[in-house]
Amino acid sequence: MASKTRGAEPWLTIIGIGDNGLDSLTPPARLLFEAAETIIAPARVLERVDCGAREVIAWTFGVRQTLELLRDRRGRPTTILATGDPMHFGIGATLMRELDVSELRVIASPSAFSLAASRLGWALQEVAQISLHGRSVYGLVAQIQPGARIIALTSVGRTVIEAAQILVEHGFGPSKLQVLEHMGGPDERIMVGTAAEFAEQKPEFADFNTLAVDCVAVPGAHILPAVPGLPDSAFRHDGQLTKREVRAVTLSHLGPAPGAVLWDIGAGCGSVGIEWMRAARGAKAIAIESQQSRRDMVAENALMLGTPALEIVARTAPEALADLVRPDAVFIGGGISNAGVFEAAWAALKPHGRLVANAVTVEGEARLFALQTAHGGALSRIQISRAEPVGRFLGWKPLMPVTTWSVGKGNDA
Repeated sequence: MASKTRGAEPWLTIIGIGDNGLDSLTPPARLLFEAAETIIAPARVLERVDCGAREVIAWTFGVRQTLELLRDRRGRPTTILATGDPMHFGIGATLMRELDVSELRVIASPSAFSLAASRLGWALQEVAQISLHGRSVYGLVAQIQPGARIIALTSVGRTVIEAAQILVEHGFGPSKLQVLEHMGGPDERIMVGTAAEFAEQKPEFADFNTLAVDCVAVPGAHILPAVPGLPDSAFRHDGQLTKREVRAVTLSHLGPAPGAVLWDIGAGCGSVGIEWMRAARGAKAIAIESQQSRRDMVAENALMLGTPALEIVARTAPEALADLVRPDAVFIGGGISNAGVFEAAWAALKPHGRLVANAVTVEGEARLFALQTAHGGALSRIQISRAEPVGRFLGWKPLMPVTTWSVGKGNDA
């Protein structure tokens, strides 16, 4: 069995600290704090910590500036004080991606999620744990389901009001909200109310808080499914929309996975990229769309459906693909007949990635047949009919048939 050993003693220590300051640290963590030449911490933490005569830097800058500052001090004992668990939506996880693991030591305290769950009596494994800290509050939308419980980190007090307004807009006004402030410190407080009450009354909350949501829907609320295949009416579009039934099949071929990246080429209103992100934890999507009016719709749909991190590229493929992060999956919903689009996407696709292309025109279908002959994969034709009024009765109205080609790079379709 192989073993993993650390090299030189780490020079950078990231210590999770509670709202009660140094009293929250274990004796070993306290010794590491005392050994540091430089202390970096948010201003609210420094207010409760006596750092002595050493170098103290209030943490008011972004990740890039933090990395520059740390590299200037490389090799010198430096400590970052971060609230809670630095590896749970924290600076520890970020720095582990930028520095060698042998340079860092992380000492965790209970996270805000753990503290909140213990106070509420919630089983943490049954709770959606999200961060709205430094992120769009619309990320909450993807988690809203009847009976769901959510614990969310927040940025400032007004985030709670914005979250309450979103819940009301989606028909979840009766949801019970609990705002936990300064957990573990002398100013700890829990404020309780419904989303409707908070949205109307707009009470003030401390910036250092955690929001817990117990989702309750009003009768007749329009509830969006948690699986791919959202109603067409959930999207703002101009007709350039992969229809619900076809979209569900397309996503099943693409196979969303945690943290995986999708290129949505010819995004239209962004429906496939949005559903990809909703389908798997941390999934990312890049929507490539040349028309400004459609990009506006993509951005609006991404907010309203809980995927505000969807990246939108305002160029035409294949030129738009050159500088993008390599994808784990590619969907070509428009432009499969355009020269170079498939070739550029296929070259960029990671090994064992998947490419799915849809076509509704004869020319597009012919292109898919040619590509299938050259690269293998599976072809299918999807024909959907929907019941619509015919006078006083219902009749079947067929939609345009869609030809789908699904192919894996280095594996079978």
